[in-house]
Amino acid sequence: MPSESPRISKEGDADRMTTISTATEHNESLNQRVPIPATQAQEGVGAALTSNAAALDVQIHEYANGYHFPPKYPVKEQIRMGLVSFWNFYNTGFGFFLTIYSLNVIAWGGMLFLLLCNAAPEMCYVNGTYDCNHIDSPRRIWIETDSQILNALFCVTGFGLAPWRFRDWYFLLQYRLQHNHDALRKLAGVHRGWFRLAGSDQLPVNLGPKNIEEAVGSYNVDAVPLPLETVSDAPPTGIRAPPTKLWKLDFIVYFNVANTFLQCVLSGFMWALNRYDRPSWSTGLFVCLACIASAIAGIMMGIESKHVKAIEGVPLNKGDLERLARDKELGIPHYNNIKDKDPEAEKEKQKKKKERKLFRKSEKPSLGTDNERQAFCD
Repeated sequence: MPSESPRISKEGDADRMTTISTATEHNESLNQRVPIPATQAQEGVGAALTSNAAALDVQIHEYANGYHFPPKYPVKEQIRMGLVSFWNFYNTGFGFFLTIYSLNVIAWGGMLFLLLCNAAPEMCYVNGTYDCNHIDSPRRIWIETDSQILNALFCVTGFGLAPWRFRDWYFLLQYRLQHNHDALRKLAGVHRGWFRLAGSDQLPVNLGPKNIEEAVGSYNVDAVPLPLETVSDAPPTGIRAPPTKLWKLDFIVYFNVANTFLQCVLSGFMWALNRYDRPSWSTGLFVCLACIASAIAGIMMGIESKHVKAIEGVPLNKGDLERLARDKELGIPHYNNIKDKDPEAEKEKQKKKKERKLFRKSEKPSLGTDNERQAFCD
């Protein structure tokens, strides 16, 4: 890289030369990642290593504060880290409760699915007659029992989270109907993980929950959530995410409330009517609608949270720093984004995907025309 480049310092040159020399010592491992023809001159190898190290250096210095996203680990290591994190979470009181709850939902839901698929034909006999849809058959009795248990499990989240969901709805109505901005700030504090207020991207980069009280007067109060200590952490990248569109907050709040209301309707059908009088369509319909409402809200929150992390960054642990330092010495590049993928390659991949879709759409009419022509000729 030219010495007059403004982004490279003398220290950066020294680090880069160290990286090149170390990478030369490990040329066998590099040859596995970047195959080099046997007839290539030694100068070509040095040039390839130099460009590789320079690209790596640019990726590391992409942010002004030198931040680098965590590296992407191999699948086996990801599984191991995931199991360790799950075990630590399981050993907490809430983690144990959530694990037992989730296992019950999976087990009873799986059993209901198998019953609906008629996986046990022996349960269809009633007084020696084979009739799977008979109201008194063991299959129908277990479907009713299973449905009642699943309804009770769904009530835990549908009714258990209702106070917090109606609180969010109350704050949202205050903002929408009475134009109370403090209500919106309270909602921003509740959803600090993914929601950003207007003007929050202009807050000081080092502003966070620990120093918010000391920095009063140095920032726009309307861009900070309530209470003040619920302000988002200082972004590791030194860049704050842009404001979140308000319709997304409406979307999530209303779908969460809809899940609670749909659970009320489902419980009314399940508890007020017995299996002889209850409409056959009611259980499946409202279970499906309640699950869809909850899932849509959760998916939207996950997408927005990921967008924020992609801009503001995520904290690095000791293992991440060691991995980045070791791979830098070996000349193994890591792209400085949350996915650790080449942005240009991703764009090219999406472009080819769109081209294939357009080709398939343009191909269908022509096939139809050919078929029509063949039919006409026949």
